[in-house]
Amino acid sequence: MRIKCEVSDYTPFRPVGRAAGGCCLSDGIAGILRRIAANQYNPCRLNRLKEDGMKQLKLAVSGAQILFVAFGAMVLVPLLTGLNPALALLGAGVGTLLFQITTKRKVPIFLGSSFAFIAPIIYSVGEWGLPSTMFGLFAAGFMYFVFAALIRRRGLAAVHKLLPPVVIGPVIMVIGLSVAVAASSMAMGQADGKQVIDYTDSLILSGFTFAVTAAVSVFGNKMMKLIPILIGVASGYVLALLMGMVDTASIAHAPWFAVPHFETPQVNWQAALFMLPVAIAPAIEHIGGIMAIGNVTGKDYTKDPGLDKTLAGDGLGVCVAGLIGGPPVTTYGEVTGAVMITKNSNPVIMTWAAVFAVCMAFFGKFNAFLASIPMPVMGGIMLLLFGTIASLGIKTLIDAKVDLMQPKNLVIVSSVLTTGIGGMTLKLGGFSFAGVGLCAVLAIVLNSLLPDACEPDR
Repeated sequence: MRIKCEVSDYTPFRPVGRAAGGCCLSDGIAGILRRIAANQYNPCRLNRLKEDGMKQLKLAVSGAQILFVAFGAMVLVPLLTGLNPALALLGAGVGTLLFQITTKRKVPIFLGSSFAFIAPIIYSVGEWGLPSTMFGLFAAGFMYFVFAALIRRRGLAAVHKLLPPVVIGPVIMVIGLSVAVAASSMAMGQADGKQVIDYTDSLILSGFTFAVTAAVSVFGNKMMKLIPILIGVASGYVLALLMGMVDTASIAHAPWFAVPHFETPQVNWQAALFMLPVAIAPAIEHIGGIMAIGNVTGKDYTKDPGLDKTLAGDGLGVCVAGLIGGPPVTTYGEVTGAVMITKNSNPVIMTWAAVFAVCMAFFGKFNAFLASIPMPVMGGIMLLLFGTIASLGIKTLIDAKVDLMQPKNLVIVSSVLTTGIGGMTLKLGGFSFAGVGLCAVLAIVLNSLLPDACEPDR
């Protein structure tokens, strides 16, 4: 007798008689036979369970692939800023889960460490310490809530009016160029003005890492171009091993399972006011990221679930990441590229990637491995990375066809670049503004106060 699989056949098996209490195995078998005769127990249910299991396994594998794509950039930020890479993984995982919950798992987005906060974190830790910086990063998340509320009440046009390309472009350029000196120092094996690693060895290692990363970015296939940082770091690490520049003892002594060390945030309103304007650039980047993934999947996420909800989800992730001691999170273009290549846009994949990121945060040996990466390897990556960020700022101006012959545009761009790259600090009583935050505020104020160009009289 062949049993046909129907949706109505999947009735859960409930033991009858004494089998319900587990008293007699023979009664349990008899109950199964009676249900088969009554067509209430269907062995095809097992096949359905197997199919569901295989589907989840495929989604889990795809999630691991997404994490692999985002991994290089995600752990690079804490390594450059001195934060704990394990907490960066934990913040990215928890932040992505919160984002998925806020957007009702409608958007295939994975949130990773934001490069926009590299220079501000370095400055803030040196000025106020890590606990105060954590509070500042937590406060930065509220800027996302402000934009979410603005879009909900006034629409996206209000954001474009407040933050046109002539404001965003030079701020992005400052994000990359403000840490150019630090990148060169790390590439040469220098820290705090002192040579801590042999100069020649440092140049060989950083130059090799730079060359591999650049080659992959230009000549690699589609999949390789998604992970140039990961390939570059891995290649540089192998060369460092061959040159005897890696301390493997720390990896051997590290435990397999380790709970990351957590700091307690300290309320510091100076750090908070310093970090709040920094969040403007990544918030705008978020809007572009949501539109980009929508173009890939053919869905308008600006309407469903809506930009207000995606911004709120990202802001919630930034707040949590800051509180636990990780860098703020943002959307990743690499993940969007991976979705485009694999043609798999199921948001559940991002949930799996987030779960794997949380699990890796407690993998002690892996975090010891990250800590063992030599400084020149990171310096070689930074030489390319920060220049790329600055180039994105230039691209923002070009794509919007910003006319720098117009006095207003020229004043905004030139003053922001000089202020940001020159390291100007504005102190008001007990508060101080500097870096990206100061540049963002300056650009917004100038754009609001200066009149648009008028047509000349003829």
